[in-house]
Amino acid sequence: MNGSEKLSAFHMTILVYMMQFGVVIFMLPQMLSKTFGTNGWIVLPGYGLIVIINLLLIGAVYKLGKGKSIFDILEHVIPRMLLMPLYLFLVGVWAMLGCLVGKEYVLIFQMLAFPTTNPMLFKLVMDVLIFWLMIKGLYNISKAATMFFWFSVWMLLLVFFFYGEFSFARLTPFFLKGGTGSLADFVGIYSAYLGYELVMLTFPSTDAKTKFLRSSILGSLLTTIIYTYICFVAFGFLSPKQLNRMLYPLLDLMAYIKFPFVERLESLFCGFFLFTTVFTVVMYLWSAKETGRRIFPKMKENVLAGIIVLLCYIVAYVPDTISDVQTWFKVFSAVECIIAFTLPLLLIIVLALTREKVASA
Repeated sequence: MNGSEKLSAFHMTILVYMMQFGVVIFMLPQMLSKTFGTNGWIVLPGYGLIVIINLLLIGAVYKLGKGKSIFDILEHVIPRMLLMPLYLFLVGVWAMLGCLVGKEYVLIFQMLAFPTTNPMLFKLVMDVLIFWLMIKGLYNISKAATMFFWFSVWMLLLVFFFYGEFSFARLTPFFLKGGTGSLADFVGIYSAYLGYELVMLTFPSTDAKTKFLRSSILGSLLTTIIYTYICFVAFGFLSPKQLNRMLYPLLDLMAYIKFPFVERLESLFCGFFLFTTVFTVVMYLWSAKETGRRIFPKMKENVLAGIIVLLCYIVAYVPDTISDVQTWFKVFSAVECIIAFTLPLLLIIVLALTREKVASA
């Protein structure tokens, strides 16, 4: 990336939104109904607030570190050799999350549209596109994100078709009654927001015009508003029993829409989610690649990107059902939640130690 190619405020906002918004929305109403019970949609702004608190921590790192790379910040105080286990851990978690997000989408799409086709063929085509985007650099990835955003955001207009059958009576006068969720379910819902933490790796690609913190918060707010809006409509269109029974309520809702020129609109709807899914996977694997460059500094970026994509493709053969993928995803998303909060705190501590060294020198 050239020094002049910095992310704009708009690109940063779209970047955060596209990293967060993904296939979890297919099942999010069911997860909310099961975990929190009636009117579970109302907790989504609370999750959004937690994300903003985390972004404020990341913004503090950005301000204290004056936009320096998080790897430079760490290596300024801690020898690189001692950081290798941390780097390997981050590469593994981010690569696995990208792998699982992609495999889950492929299995859902295959189930809806091509039930007799090997899902790994779709995964192969997706991974070729992901590799091509990974090697283009963050600035070009952000431009692709903006294009993908316009390709997919129009789908929100389909929600208007549900207004005719929407009923406030289905929302019931009771809030958060009948939920049976555990702590793992609470964390599982938070996984719908994950992705924003990867903005820590974009520090060197920003400047004052990017308005890093404000743009990041706006992108996350956009995700929260859209999640809340879609889930509110789902809770008003489907009864609590229906929500608890359906695995993918949003896709089932799409089946209610009938056009004379389109059959199985839910398959078309799922197909357009390829854009948001590809971008989420690209950012996780790009982050794994950027971290991997610290482990193998002499390896060419394209080779490293190819190795990561290839390994992810091979690993994707292991969880061969949606339930297996979701089980793995719950584990890695829980780990990622810890990373999202502890890594900025570690960086703040390192920056504080750096300041103390400078002050005592």
